[in-house]
Amino acid sequence: MKTISKKNTRQKGRKYEKLAEEFLLKRGFEILERNWQAGHREIDLIARDGSAIAFIEVKGAKSDSYGHPAEKMTPRKKKNLIQAAEKYIIQSNLTGFDIRFDLITILDEKLEYYRDAFWGE
Repeated sequence: MKTISKKNTRQKGRKYEKLAEEFLLKRGFEILERNWQAGHREIDLIARDGSAIAFIEVKGAKSDSYGHPAEKMTPRKKKNLIQAAEKYIIQSNLTGFDIRFDLITILDEKLEYYRDAFWGE
C-alpha cells in the first residue's frame, strides 16, 4: 500500500491552486489572498471580481477513481469555509461587496469553475 506524505499532498494542492489562480487572473479577477488562515480553517483563494468578493475552494485529483473532486466539498468543509470567510470579512472591514463562494476543480488537468457553488447561511 502506497502512503502519501503530507508534504507531497501539500505540493499537489499548491500546484492546483496555482492553476486556479492563473485561470482567475486571465478572467480579470484580482487575487487578494492565497491560503488565508483563520485558526485551523483555510481559504485557498480570495479574489475580487468586480463588485464581488469570491471565496474560492480549489479541489484537484489526478483521476476520478475516488470520485470527482467536487464531491470532496463536504458540508463540514463548506461550514469551515463560511466561518473563515466571516472572519476575513470582519477583519478586513469589507462593506459594499457582494459575497460568494466559488469552487474550482481540476481533474487530470481539466479545470472546471463553479461560480456560486454554494451559499452561506
